[in-house]
Amino acid sequence: MLSTQRSDDDDQYMLVACLDNVRNVSTILKAIHFKDTATVFASPMGLKITVEDAKCVQANAFIQEAIFHHYVIKEEQLAFKINLTVLLECLTIFGSSSMPSGNTSLKMCYAGYGCPLILMLEEEGVLTDCNIKTLEPDDVLDFDFCSSNVINKIIMKSECLKEVFSELDVTSDILQILMSPDHPYLQFSTFGNAGSTHSSFPKDSEMVESFQCSQTQTNRYKISLLKPSVKALALSTRISIRTDDRGFLSLQYMIQTEDGQICFVEYYCSPDEEVDHNEES
Repeated sequence: MLSTQRSDDDDQYMLVACLDNVRNVSTILKAIHFKDTATVFASPMGLKITVEDAKCVQANAFIQEAIFHHYVIKEEQLAFKINLTVLLECLTIFGSSSMPSGNTSLKMCYAGYGCPLILMLEEEGVLTDCNIKTLEPDDVLDFDFCSSNVINKIIMKSECLKEVFSELDVTSDILQILMSPDHPYLQFSTFGNAGSTHSSFPKDSEMVESFQCSQTQTNRYKISLLKPSVKALALSTRISIRTDDRGFLSLQYMIQTEDGQICFVEYYCSPDEEVDHNEES
C-alpha cells in the first residue's frame, strides 16, 4: 500500500501528507471549487485552501492534520497557488467511485518555493504520479472578521437551509438576511419578478441549535456570490451563520468525511451596499 510506504526521499520535502481515502480531501475541495485557482496554506495544524472571487467573496476549506494518517511539515507555514481544477482532476484520476473497495490512497509531497506539488495515488495496486506546477501565492483578502465584532450568530441544522436555498427565486439578484433577537428572528427574503418571498425560522425551532442575536440586522447579499456556497451546504450537517458590525456574512459549514472526521468550509461575503441606496422592493 502506498499509504504505508515511507521513503528516505521524504527528507527532501518540506511537506509530506498521506491518507488512505482521497475522497476525504477531494469532496471538501469540490465544495469550494468555483474558481480555477486556489491558494494553499500548510501549517502544523493542517491545510487551509482559499478561493476568492471579485474581492467580495472568499471560501476557505480547512483540512485538519488529523484527517491524514501521516503528516509532516518542516516550516511554520508554507504557501503556494495552484490550479484547483487540475488538482481535482488528479485526485479523482481513478474516478469518484463510492464503493469501499475502490478507495484511492494518496501521498502528497511539496519541496518548497517554486517546486511542483507531487501527488502519488494508488488504488488496488495501480500507481500513478502527478506533478502540478505551483505559483507564487497572491495576497488573499483579509475580511477582518473577528469574533469580537460579531453581532449575531445562529447555528442550525443544514437540512432546513438546503430547502431554502433550493427554492430561491432565480429572478432575484439579492438575498436579504434578517437576524434579530425579536420576531421574526431569522428570515431569508428574495425580491424577484413575481414579488417577494420570505422564509422564517423562530429561535426555538428544532432546527436551531444555538441562537445568539444581540440586535436586529438586515443585510442584502448578491445571490451570485452566495451560490458557490450551496455546494458546501449540500455536504454539511450543521451551519453557523454570523454577521459582524459591518454586515459582513460568515457561513461556516461542518462537514463529516467518510471516515467520520470533521472538516470545515467557511465562506465570507460582503454586503451589497448598492442596494441600500435603492428603493426597497
